[in-house]
Amino acid sequence: MAGTSPLFPPIRLPHLADVAIPGFVPVRLRQPDVPGLADPAAAVTSALEAGRARFSALPAGAEVAVAVGSRGIARIDTITRATVDWLRGQGFVPFIVPGMGSHGGGTAEGQIRVLAALGVSAERMGCEIRSSMETVDYGTIDGGIACHFDAHAARAAGVVVINRVKAHTSFPRPVESGLTKMLAVGLGKAEGAGQVHLIGPRGFVEVLPKLAARIVERAPLTAGLAILENARHQVAEVELVAPQDFHAADARLLKRAKAAMARLPFAQLDGLIVMELGKDISGAGIDPAISGRTDIRGVENPAEPFIHKVAVLRLSAATGGNGIGVGMADYLPMETANRLDLRAMYMNAVTATILEKAFIPVVLPDEADVIRALVATCWATEPERLCLIRSSADLGQIAVTPPLLPELEARDAILEAGAPRPLRFDPAGRLRDFWAEPEKGGQ
Repeated sequence: MAGTSPLFPPIRLPHLADVAIPGFVPVRLRQPDVPGLADPAAAVTSALEAGRARFSALPAGAEVAVAVGSRGIARIDTITRATVDWLRGQGFVPFIVPGMGSHGGGTAEGQIRVLAALGVSAERMGCEIRSSMETVDYGTIDGGIACHFDAHAARAAGVVVINRVKAHTSFPRPVESGLTKMLAVGLGKAEGAGQVHLIGPRGFVEVLPKLAARIVERAPLTAGLAILENARHQVAEVELVAPQDFHAADARLLKRAKAAMARLPFAQLDGLIVMELGKDISGAGIDPAISGRTDIRGVENPAEPFIHKVAVLRLSAATGGNGIGVGMADYLPMETANRLDLRAMYMNAVTATILEKAFIPVVLPDEADVIRALVATCWATEPERLCLIRSSADLGQIAVTPPLLPELEARDAILEAGAPRPLRFDPAGRLRDFWAEPEKGGQ
C-alpha cells in the first residue's frame, strides 16, 4: 500500500488522560438458533449432484467459470474447492473468475490478492484464476444503461455463480445481496458496478434487476450456488439454483437469511466500540443493522439501534487496507488510519457514487485515546451505556457496561454473563483481547 496510504500526526488531547473508562461485563448473547452444516463441502457436492442435469448440455472437456466474490462468506475456500473438484470430476475444466465489481482497487491483480486473502488461490483451489477488468457488452437496457459481463466468464462454456444471500447494507427491498447482485455488480466488474450505482440507491431497485435479467438471457450461465449463513457466521444451507430462478430464489431465501441474522438487542447506545472493520465483514465495513448508520442521503437510517458515538479500532486482515466504512465511525486510532489504502477506498466509493463511507473520522494517537474520547463525547452522564464487539459479524460474545444488563435481561438475551472488569491496554495503547483470561500481574 506504499504511496496510497495517508500519514496522520499523533495529535494528543491532554484532557483525555483524565477520562475514566468504565468496566465492562463479558456477555454471551442469545441469537437465532439455526444450526450450521457439519460438512459444507459435502453439502455443495450434494447440491451439484442433485442438479447434474443442468450440466448435461456442456460438452466433455468444456471450460466452466466459477465466479467467487470478495465478501467474507464462511468457508468460501471450502465451498469453492468443492465446486472445482466436482466440476473436474464431471470431465470439465474449471477456472475461477473474481466477481467483485470494483473491489481490489479496481485492478485484476488487486482482485487476485483479495481472493487469496480469503483462502481462494490457484494453488489452494487446484485450478487457474483468470482475473481481468475486461468485460463484454450485452447492449443497453431502458434508459441507455450498458450491460457488462466479465469477459473470461463470457467466453466459457458454462458459469457457476457462488454467492451468499443476505441483507444488503443500504436499505430493505425484496432482493438484496445474492445471486442477482453477483451478476450485475460482481461479474459486471467496475463498469457494471458503476452502471448500477449511476443513479444512486434507486439503481438497486430500478437498474440491477434489469441488468441481471439481460445477463441471464445472454451469458453462458449454468447454475448458481446460494449460500445461507446462521447467526454464528456458519454455513447453514446450500442450494443450487437455475439462472432463470436467481431473482425468485434471492427473494425467497432473503427472508430466511434475515430471520437468522445476529443482532444487538438494544434500542439505544451511548457508544459502540468495534474492534474490526472490513469488506469481508460487511460491504459497508460495519453492518448498518448493527451500527444503526447507513448515512446515505435520501435513505433513512435504521430506527434501531440509535448510537451516539462509534469507534473503530482496527481493519480486518482480509480487507487488504480497504477501510470503506470508516466514514460511519466517529473515531479511529492513528495506526489504523495510516494503514488505509486510499486507492481501494476511493475506487470503491466513487464507483458506488456513495462517498460518505470513505470519509475519515477523528484520528487519535492510539486505541486507549480513541476509547477515552468516545466516553467523553457520548452525550451521557454517568453511568454510560457502552458496548464492545469484535465485529458486526461476530456477536456471540460481546461486552457491555453494567447499565445495559437490565435491558438484556428484560429481552431474555443473555446466555451467560461474567463480572465487570476493566479494559486492558498494552504499552502502545492497543486494547488487549477482552474475552481472553487476564494474565497474572498483567495490565
